[in-house]
This record gives sequence, structure tokens and C-alpha cells, in this order.
Amino acid sequence: MKSVFQVKNRILTLLFFTLGLMASASQANLVIEISEGYENALPIAVIPFQVDGTGAVPEDISAIVSHNLLRSGRFSPLDKNALPSRPAQVDDIVFEQWRSKDIDHLIMGNVTQRPNGLYDVEMRLVDVLRRKQVIGKRWRDVPRQQLRQVAHQMSDEIYLELTGIPGAFNTRLAYVTMKIRGDERHYTLEVSDSDGHNPQPLLRSKMPIMSPSWSPDGRKLAYVSFETGRSNVVVQNLDGSNREVLADFSGINSAPAWSPDGKSLAMTLSKDGNADIFIMNLQTKALRKVTRHWAIETEAAWSVDGKSLYFNSDRRGQPQIFKMELDSGNVSRISFQGNYNANPETSPNGRYLAMVHSNNGFNVGLLDLYTNEFNVITDAFLGESPSFAPNSDMIVYAMNRNNKGQLAVVSVDGRASQILSVEDGQVREPAWSPYRVQPNK
Repeated sequence: MKSVFQVKNRILTLLFFTLGLMASASQANLVIEISEGYENALPIAVIPFQVDGTGAVPEDISAIVSHNLLRSGRFSPLDKNALPSRPAQVDDIVFEQWRSKDIDHLIMGNVTQRPNGLYDVEMRLVDVLRRKQVIGKRWRDVPRQQLRQVAHQMSDEIYLELTGIPGAFNTRLAYVTMKIRGDERHYTLEVSDSDGHNPQPLLRSKMPIMSPSWSPDGRKLAYVSFETGRSNVVVQNLDGSNREVLADFSGINSAPAWSPDGKSLAMTLSKDGNADIFIMNLQTKALRKVTRHWAIETEAAWSVDGKSLYFNSDRRGQPQIFKMELDSGNVSRISFQGNYNANPETSPNGRYLAMVHSNNGFNVGLLDLYTNEFNVITDAFLGESPSFAPNSDMIVYAMNRNNKGQLAVVSVDGRASQILSVEDGQVREPAWSPYRVQPNK
């Protein structure tokens, strides 16, 4: 758990580990288990897409869309074996067939393979009650490697149309897996699609990797590495290029957090003897010390406007969340529920502050910054590291179940959840990416 005390103790302990690189390790595929959904999930039908051209399409786009809608918890896709028909065009739809199955919306489409090996993809969303098409989209010249991304983008369009909330399927997750081989622990920093597919390793090490943090443009990750036998704050492009150690001071170098404009990085350093929060200008590498207190101050999270920092401090005797206005230096306490609140994380829309809250275990608590209402939204016992989806509607966090580290996703109202695990080993330290650049439409 990332309390101010435990973070410090954890880092100090890890400083004694030896450096090593993992010689052979395969990337870990996340397996998703839908654990809870909305009781009134909307029935919907996703008709297998028609295929034009020779050869098999490398991705089942309709299956990806159906799975995305299912794992959101808000939709209940009809089993494809129960489809009463498979119309290829809107004019082919016999609407009475679908009303008899309580289906309000149909998703249909087709995939065409062009002679140059690229694909054209079309998707239609049909309102059965109004008997009309409400979305019609076409993606042209799509490489096979981007077909899954098109399916996620499609899912985002449908989710927005039917819920009024932007989807977050066309995004990625960063996380750290750990496997034990003999007497050694092998850590891998990986990035996958939001549904756990297409995992790509960024760093492999026999030393711990912690606290991945996405740059606002989604092109870089900052994280903490112990490759040198001590904690370093590192920034790296997603393609592995331009890896740069930004903080290698004596003592603690931890908890990097990008400013909303991507020009600065907040981090916790103890180079002056006590753990305090600093801000580094990423162009000049100049450091600004923003907390100066005898207490341990760590886990900074930027406000959406970049004008203040939320952080964790034991300055009142127990870990609680505080807020500092960067212009004035004024500090105010934010959390008042219970004796332990840590690891703050702001939602991209600025409305919520997630935190790790202790009350018969460690769970994710959510403070509504508009109403000041606080709710515990998980029942995981050992939850940590909350990270918002870019639509602010879901939170990914790490948990422990059956003595195994796993990830879980929960809606901000606590009504829908899913668990993401690896078949071999443990997975921790999740970070949800911002939206990424979409393929051409």
C-alpha cells in the first residue's frame, strides 16, 4: 500500500536489492473477468460483420465491439447464436424480430479487403424503436495492425451515442507484472490495449519497477526503476527510444506525475534529508521544492488546471490528503473521512478525487469535489494505485485476491466492475492512458 510510511520503507528496502536484467520473459496477456454489471444493462445485438474479398480478416471486429460493450457493464449483448437473423443492410432488417427479443439497437457492418492488402470497414448503429440508422461510419485504408483499434474506436462512438458518455475503449493500460523464477523476481513494465490485448514490454528487470505515469499526449511514460540498485525517476518514449534518467539523487526518487501541459514533472525526493515534493521543468531540468515540512510528503497529483497539487502527508499525525495552491503556497486539508487516506488521483474532468481509504481494509474512496460527498466504491480489502480512464467514468486499481496481485476496473458509481489478471505471475501499478490518435476515417 502506498502510504507515506510504506512508500518510504518500501523504497529503502528495495535499495538493497541487486541489479539484473531478465534474460528471458514473455509478455503477459491480461485476462478479463466481468465481476459485476448494471442490473438494467441495455440489451443490444451485434451482428457479425459481412466480409468482402478473399482471405480471412485477421480480427473479428464485431466480437471485439460486443466484448467491449459487455465489459462496460452497461450493455448485455445478445448471444450470436440467438440472433433471429443476420441482415447485411438496413433495408434487410425485420424490426419485429428484434422487438420480440427486447432489442432496442442493432450494430451491423462489413469489412472489405482491398487489393493492396488494406481494409475498408463500415459500421452502422440502428435504432430499432425508431426504425432508423443513427450512426454510419466508414474507415478507409486500415492496415491489419490497426483493425483492433478501429473496433475500439467504433465502440467509443456507440458508447457515446447510447450513454451520452465518451467511451474509453480506444485507450491503453500501463502496468507492471512480476513473476518468480527460482529465487529471482522478474519485473516487466508493459503497455496493452484497454482490453488487455496486444501487450508490449517496455522494460524488463530483476529489480522492481513502480509508479508508471502517462504524459498528457500519451507518447511517453515516466516511472521509477531500481536498475542501478537505487530508485531513479525515468522518462521513456513508448517505442523504447529516448530513455532518460531525470532523478538519480541520494535517497528517495519516486512518484512521478506529469503536469497537464506536459512541461513539468512532480516527484518525491529526499535529497535534502526529508521526503518532499519537487517540480522539475522538463526543458531546463530545474527543480522547484514545493513542500517544506518535517512530515513525509509524497504522491503528488496535479489539479486539472495545473494550478495546484494534491499530495499525501502525515503532517497531522496520520496519512491524509492535502492540497497546495502553487502560486501562493497555501495548503489545506482535503480528506477527513477515517484515519488513513493516501495516493490521490484527480479525474480528467476535474470532478473527482480518488484515494486509497482504510476502513476494514484498503479500498478506493471517491471524493466528489463539486458536492464534497465521499463514497468507498470498492470492496477489495487490499486496493491501491487508482487511475482514472480518460472519460472519468471508470477507475483501474491494483488489488490482492487469493494472495495474487491483480488489476480491477470499477465504475465511479461502484455498480460495474471487472478483474484483469495474468495467468502466470502478478500484476500491479496500473496507469490508464489518455486518448490516443485515431486511425484515419
